[in-house]
Order: sequence, then structure tokens, then C-alpha cells
Amino acid sequence: MTGEVDVRIPVALPSGAVDVSAAWAVPDGATAVVAIAHGAGTGYPHPFLSGFARALRAEGFATLRFNFPYSEAGRRMPGPAAHAVTTWAAVEAWIAERAPGLPLWATGKSYGGRMASMAAAEGAIAPAGLVYLGYPLHPPGDPAKPRVAHLPDVAPPQLFVEGTNDPFVDPHEQLEEAVASCRDATLHWIEGGGHSFEVKGRKRPADEIAAELAPIVAEWIRGRS
Repeated sequence: MTGEVDVRIPVALPSGAVDVSAAWAVPDGATAVVAIAHGAGTGYPHPFLSGFARALRAEGFATLRFNFPYSEAGRRMPGPAAHAVTTWAAVEAWIAERAPGLPLWATGKSYGGRMASMAAAEGAIAPAGLVYLGYPLHPPGDPAKPRVAHLPDVAPPQLFVEGTNDPFVDPHEQLEEAVASCRDATLHWIEGGGHSFEVKGRKRPADEIAAELAPIVAEWIRGRS
């Protein structure tokens, strides 16, 4: 399989089982699987995620883009964090059945990455590593509310890919301190990048912007494999 196919992943929520939509692809000779979660106000079809996944497949990785239940239901506001953690656990189990032997790397844009980190900190998932594309360290303009307490509990290696103009990680020193508190973490700055890695004065499609991040992530994964 080389192109993406539409799949459904069952998620057992306290209120009952639901299925979430996803796009799955395994290129020939794939060496690992990268699961990709969306940001808070989007869903798995977003061009940023599709462009990132396509570029990762060109690097030799299988990919799975998936929805969280609230997005599947057509809502823009995230549901309880516990639902996202459960979804990440369901994604890990689904991938393990269909790609046994391939290591899983949990990746997410903003909210999706933070939910992966919470799932890993709680032991709900045990990926080979985690990649955060624009980790939302705190609400924009409110560094007094950092989302970092759980990060030292994440055992696998972590890669933070962050834009230098991202209001979610200002001041930068706060993020650098958070990364330093982790067991095994790397920080990669994208000069001039905003929260979605857009650069002022350089208008580009979201899928193109995301595709340029894939080689950075691929190199880090290979270095950890």
C-alpha cells in the first residue's frame, strides 16, 4: 500500500463506543509508523496534516492521521482530556494490530501533541518517541498557566518543533526550561515561524509549510531508532 485509505478506529469512551475517522498509508519498506493528531480547532483532513503525512511517507514512514471524538462529532471545542488520552490508546492498539513489528512515533499539531504527551505520561501509550509540532506551552499571552507539570513523567524521547514567533511559547526561556526538565527531549526552533509555522511576509499553503518539517522529524526519528 502506498496511497492513503480511509479507515475507522473504535474508541471506547465512558459514554459508549464511537468510531473516529482516519487516513492510513504504508509505503513499501516502511520502517516505522507515525501517528498524527490534529490541533484543537481542526480535524484530520486539515491540509497541514495531509502535507506533513505525505512528506513523511516520502521519507519511508507509514502514517495515520486521525480525528478525536469531539472533532468527529463536528465540534470545534475539545472534549475532556481523558477522551483524547483514550483515543491515543485506541490508535496505538489499532496500529499494533495492522503493523506489528513497526515502532510507533506519536506526533501531533499543538493540542494533538499535548494530548499525546499526557497519554504517555499516564502510561496509556508507550510509543518509541513523541513529536510536538507547536507544543501549546500556555495560552497566548498567559505564561502564568504553563502546561508542563506532566512532561518529566514522559519516558520516551521527545522532540519539540517550535516557531520563534509562536505566542504559545513566549517567553522562549519558559519552553527551554520545560524541555530541560524532561528525561530526554530535544528542541528545534523554526526561525520566524508562528504557531502553524507560517512566516510573516512569506505566504505559502499549509501543506507546503508542514512538508518542510518532515525531514527534520524524519532525521530525529532515525537518530533515535
